[in-house]
Amino acid sequence: MKTISSVVENYIKTKPFLLNALSQGIINLTSLARIMTEELEHDLGKDVKQGAIIMALKRLSEDLDFKVNHKITKVLKNIGEITVRSSLTDYTFLISDTILNKQADLISEINMHSDIFYTSSRGVNETNIVVSESVNHLVDKHFSNEKLIQKLQNLASITVKLPKENVVIPGIYYFIFQRLAWEGIIINEVISTSNEFTILVSDDVVDVAFKVIKDLKHL
Repeated sequence: MKTISSVVENYIKTKPFLLNALSQGIINLTSLARIMTEELEHDLGKDVKQGAIIMALKRLSEDLDFKVNHKITKVLKNIGEITVRSSLTDYTFLISDTILNKQADLISEINMHSDIFYTSSRGVNETNIVVSESVNHLVDKHFSNEKLIQKLQNLASITVKLPKENVVIPGIYYFIFQRLAWEGIIINEVISTSNEFTILVSDDVVDVAFKVIKDLKHL
């Protein structure tokens, strides 16, 4: 059976930015309740008093303040090393029967160069390779017969070391990416391991992106 509390919670949870704003207590609950009323009445099939909606929002915001803010910010305060690399190129190739051998040849040759950035990830249909621009010619050489889907240049990477608790606290990545979205940062790629993640952004916004992530430690 649907209740006012359950439909209010479902309404808020389907709107991520609203969810976070509510948890921070920066929304006028009376105005929000007025906006929500028509949709909630349709959902419940009966009239709903705004006062009841406001009470449900208050209870939800108090619960979110603990669930969303306290646990996540505790993890974010313990963010470790943040590493930035610039002048990167992001290649995306269609997966083929020969592409793994090409990657092995590329890695073997890259190992002869010092201070080179290289990372790769593989999806169902695509393989992604990110390298320092200084070795673009090696990628172009080894993958000349592969199907190139996309090539993005003038990128920078930001690698963030997260505390081990990140794997048991939901919402960590959402919280970080939300802050980046608020600043208008477009993320070209996301590459992650258990306790690290790397984002690729344009060189011209890397300073802003770095500051956003660094400031998370001081929430």
